[in-house]
Amino acid sequence: MFHKEGRVIIIATFILAFVAVDITYFLLKSLPWLQYIIYAIVAFFLYIILQFFRNPKRNTKISDNHVVSPVDGKVVVIEEVYEPEYFQDKRLQVSIFMSPLNVHVTRYGLSGLVKYSKYHPGKYLVAWHPKASEENERTSIVVENKTFGEVLYRQVAGALAKRIVNYAQEGEKVEQGTDAGFIKFGSRVDLYLPLNAKINVSLEQKVKGAEDIIASL
Repeated sequence: MFHKEGRVIIIATFILAFVAVDITYFLLKSLPWLQYIIYAIVAFFLYIILQFFRNPKRNTKISDNHVVSPVDGKVVVIEEVYEPEYFQDKRLQVSIFMSPLNVHVTRYGLSGLVKYSKYHPGKYLVAWHPKASEENERTSIVVENKTFGEVLYRQVAGALAKRIVNYAQEGEKVEQGTDAGFIKFGSRVDLYLPLNAKINVSLEQKVKGAEDIIASL
């Protein structure tokens, strides 16, 4: 299954791949070794696009007592920080970095009411840069949950990501594990949790969106 955000790009990629193979076949008949190299490059590029936009079904254990990972990737930050945009106080930050080969669907980490949803234009620093959360293109979304209170998650564009898709609308009720958006071509997501949350992951741990538990209360 592929995500709806990739439909146009996937169709365009198939068309370009077909044209490239067709042109290669007619122009390089006398150089079969070069044909095979170009075919392999086209096939690899098509494979990468299909991998990037895949949207596998996930089995989410829905509970107000834990926050599941909003994305697939690797945990790169676990620390207490000051969050200046919305809370303006200290929170536990957990950041997950996504490589271009990870599933890039963003899912709601917990059920609740969307209290805040804002887009910020910005730079395209590499996603693991310390200032990426404050200077890169990003969206900030706050979901209010009856157990955790307000939890903020931030989609952050990376050096390759040029478009963040965010479905969260203020006043909307959302369900844990369902689609919350998409980040195209490499990025990270930051979670800002209450200080009394118990973190269930460790640095460098690989997590699966909508399934692995990031924190609990």
